[in-house]
Amino acid sequence: MPGTFHGRKAAIAFILITAALDIIAMGIIIPVLPALIEDFSGSTERAGWLNGVFVALWAGMQFIASPVIGSLSDRYGRRPVILLSTVGLAADYVLMALAPNLWWLAVGRIVTGITSSSFTTVFAYMADITPPEQRARGYGLIGAAFSGGFVLGPLLGGVLGEFSPRAPFWAAAALSGLAFMYGWLVLPESLAPEKRMRFSWQRANPFGALTLLRSHPELTGLAGVNFLLFFSHHVFSAVFVLYASHRYDWSAWEVGALLAFVGALDMFVQGVLTGPAVKRLGDRNTMIVGLVFGAIGLACMGLAPTSLSFVLAMLPNALWGIAMPTLQSLMTQRVSESEQGQLQGANNSVGAIAGVLSPLFFGAVYSASVGSDPVFPFIGTTLLIAAGVLLAAAGMGWHVARRAEQREAAEKGNPSGSPE
Repeated sequence: MPGTFHGRKAAIAFILITAALDIIAMGIIIPVLPALIEDFSGSTERAGWLNGVFVALWAGMQFIASPVIGSLSDRYGRRPVILLSTVGLAADYVLMALAPNLWWLAVGRIVTGITSSSFTTVFAYMADITPPEQRARGYGLIGAAFSGGFVLGPLLGGVLGEFSPRAPFWAAAALSGLAFMYGWLVLPESLAPEKRMRFSWQRANPFGALTLLRSHPELTGLAGVNFLLFFSHHVFSAVFVLYASHRYDWSAWEVGALLAFVGALDMFVQGVLTGPAVKRLGDRNTMIVGLVFGAIGLACMGLAPTSLSFVLAMLPNALWGIAMPTLQSLMTQRVSESEQGQLQGANNSVGAIAGVLSPLFFGAVYSASVGSDPVFPFIGTTLLIAAGVLLAAAGMGWHVARRAEQREAAEKGNPSGSPE
């Protein structure tokens, strides 16, 4: 582990730069991948279904691979896993750039789902080099780097896509290769040999990894909050573009500009506001405040009668960004240093399950909310349901927080930890 202040700063800088480069690389292909799928499939209707299948493939591989990669980082260290993942991403983007047919492209998405699971190791690395009381701020910085990547990636991909639908894939490969070279030269190892854990398939398989989340009552509850948060968040990937263009008649450029605005807001909230909020309110209260404001924002978006009110609803919704890093921080404080990679793998698996189920659910609800004879008479039903899910997450988080406070109070009154 980097022992000096400057060593920790260099390590944190690498993690943030690598995270941003990886997300930019992933975001670059967003504007052109659906068009490439449509070109291979030869049908707009079939392309829509296939695009959903490609999303599910990516999320499914995240579910399978995340615990394995997290456990490998607990055994062999964070550095080799991160470096192998970045070079694997670079090779995979080259594969997709050269894809001659749909099957080759599908294989590329499967490999991307595996190699991008290194995000679990990025979070574990941050846990290694930051004390527990500073982890929420550290995770907020990672979230800000992700958001910055999602702002720049699609914009850059849209520009490159004007030249060639293959150009963004080559750019993504170059960025991932750059992240590998930077890490090879700069990244120190964060997990000391004496703190490593023997690799076990019992813990590394996705269902075995989830058993870690049942090892502590509060960890189980926080994992439930994590699932509901991810489930609600996927309403954006499922219906946001369709909803904005259908209800407010926005063009693709206007939707893209709004997504960039949302990413910039999220970057500011996670990178700037998370630290002061945690310092003033603590991890648990900050998490609950973020979830409540996220629910308010989603409800306002669903009810917004005009495009201006829809945009303004993004402001309270942006405070949702302080919930994720504090939730991550709370969970890391309940496992040992040798289990951080396994925990992040389990968390990523939970998010992947939500990533498979949520788009299918919200897509079906949205389809039932439009048309000449909709089942749900209000087009904003999906956003209102997502707000309800997030409010349920806030309620669950409050319950877990109260139980934790009661447990801590009991331990202070009974230091031995034995029953009264």
